Amino acid sequence: MFKVLKFLFISVICLMIMGCSVLYGFSSFFAPTNMDETLIPDAASQFYDINGNAIYTTLSEERRIPVTIDKIPKHVQNAFIAIEDNRFYEHGGIDYRGTARALVSTLSGSEVQGGSTITQQLAKNAFLTQERSIVRKIKEAFIAKELENKYTKEEILTMYLNQIYFGQGAYGIESASMYYFGKHVQNLNIAEAATLAAIPKSPNYYNPFENPNESTKRKELVIDQMVKYNLITADEGAKAKAYKMVYSTAHKTKNDPRGYFFDMITQKVIEEVGADALYKGGLKIYTTLDSDMQRAAENAMRHLPAYYTDGKKLTQPQMALAAVDPKTGYVKAMVGGRGQDKFNRATLAVRQPGSAFKPFVYLTAMQNGFTPASVIEDKEEEFAPGWKPQNSDMKWHGKVSLRTGIVRSLNVPTIKLAREVGVDKIVSNAEKMGISTLVDSGAYSDVNLAMSLGGLSKGVNPLEMASAYGVLATNGIYCKPIALLKIVNREGKVLYEAKPQSKRVIDAESAYLTTNMLQDVLVSGTAGGMGIGRPAAGKTGTTDTFIDAWFVGYTPDLSTAVWVGDDNNKPMNHMYGSMAPLSIWHDFMVNALASTPRTGFSNPGVTVPAEPEIKQDEEDKDKDGKDKDKKDDKEATVKEEDNKNQSPTVTNKPKSSGKRSMKERINEIMGKPVVSNKPTKN
Repeated sequence: MFKVLKFLFISVICLMIMGCSVLYGFSSFFAPTNMDETLIPDAASQFYDINGNAIYTTLSEERRIPVTIDKIPKHVQNAFIAIEDNRFYEHGGIDYRGTARALVSTLSGSEVQGGSTITQQLAKNAFLTQERSIVRKIKEAFIAKELENKYTKEEILTMYLNQIYFGQGAYGIESASMYYFGKHVQNLNIAEAATLAAIPKSPNYYNPFENPNESTKRKELVIDQMVKYNLITADEGAKAKAYKMVYSTAHKTKNDPRGYFFDMITQKVIEEVGADALYKGGLKIYTTLDSDMQRAAENAMRHLPAYYTDGKKLTQPQMALAAVDPKTGYVKAMVGGRGQDKFNRATLAVRQPGSAFKPFVYLTAMQNGFTPASVIEDKEEEFAPGWKPQNSDMKWHGKVSLRTGIVRSLNVPTIKLAREVGVDKIVSNAEKMGISTLVDSGAYSDVNLAMSLGGLSKGVNPLEMASAYGVLATNGIYCKPIALLKIVNREGKVLYEAKPQSKRVIDAESAYLTTNMLQDVLVSGTAGGMGIGRPAAGKTGTTDTFIDAWFVGYTPDLSTAVWVGDDNNKPMNHMYGSMAPLSIWHDFMVNALASTPRTGFSNPGVTVPAEPEIKQDEEDKDKDGKDKDKKDDKEATVKEEDNKNQSPTVTNKPKSSGKRSMKERINEIMGKPVVSNKPTKN
């Protein structure tokens, strides 16, 4: 409500002052008297790591190629007018009707709208800073009025199109046209013009190289606006939407996995101080990146297999790694892919987590009267019509402790546990721990039993998973991820400084007990034998079609999520979380923490109960009448499929009878995904 009132107040003030300026002709009072005297020579900005070492330098020379209006096709001009200022030729610099419409929309609860005209945007970009203040809005209004008094609409539009920023250091429509399409602006078609018109609202977010899906959505919105205001015909609009985009690849350079982190920081800097300040202002930009840990992350990529090259010339599978300090939220290392593109999978890819989501279930159980020694039964049950989930070893284990359930990643005990404690509580905990992609209401709600095995409507991203597991490392304290620490200008003035946000979201006892169980995953569970020489805990995750594989693990000092997956949703040759993801995590953690003193998880004073002695009922024995072979189970654990969660198809295969060799059992487990976590639709 405060933001709405602030917006209303600013708009009313601007309208009043503009009204005065129109009446008394004082619009030139705030207009720059001599632009040459205010110009500051361009200077490169530098990024620094957590230790103050310079790690990246921006380009100080703008890619700006001014063009005259006769070189800019009408449909290119109209694309920007349609999306930015459809009444451009009707107002005198300030669109009072548009501002009023924005106020009504905001106050009615619809999307908050800005109401700034092309002339106002030109005034801000050419003469002002990105400062969010009433004073700046007032100056912007006066300068816009003065621009309208001095220049024609055609001249204003030309200056605007040559001034605006399109991302990647490209200023102006001609430079953007060459950068994205490898052609001059006069050769752009409607679809290409709409793509460029979509970018200025948020140059990184709507960049077709970095976020193709959102770029396409906004491009289609631009086309719809052009049709709506009769700037093109409906038929032309349909053809523009159907046009297959072809982008220039001339800008691509040698693969650099650090680029994903730099691009993320670049977007944040632009949001805070503007593109001009970044590319021309000689800023010092301080980040949380630890260069040694980053090198360890890049070196660990050697465990990533290469199966094929897709139509976009990307090697599959891709990967992402996000490592955060759980005590501060600082992002210490990040890999968003192989470095072949601009799409940061560590922050933007929302993928199915598989059994990597199970710790949220067991954590919630610890809060609701259960302990690691609590017993739950693992036997066949139909949880919904047609949905009879099975364990990956195709066996039922009878009564098991909760510790055994999570360490061996048993499916049925996890589902039963979720039913017992309440699925709404589990989703709530995950959200408190930083998972923002869950759907907690509506037709596609994640508040169901499938969620307990990681079957989500959308999925999760690696950075949020690393932060969420970090809550366990800190015994319940959530620290919001931070990557940008501070921005300082050439005069030494601090333009931006991060404000760490931390709060208790889970009680210490429940968090510690969950960690205590997850430590055994690296000892005798699905990641058995992959300890890192210091106390650590974690969980594997694999989807039933082998499209996504995870390992998320942590120590008291570092929480790291590793995802390996196929961008095109193709199966990855039976890739499990205990394979490449675990190998990458292990390699990274050993080297990233090499100089960090060994510490253990802090016990808040809770007594960890011993494993119970469980006597199985006669019906819990194998079909041959003998007790389960515990030795074989332990040996097979490393290869057990730990989470079948993505496909809605349910496969219920009968248990085989008779003894089999270990090799036969592992071959079956490795080669036949048999369990899904979503019920079939009737």
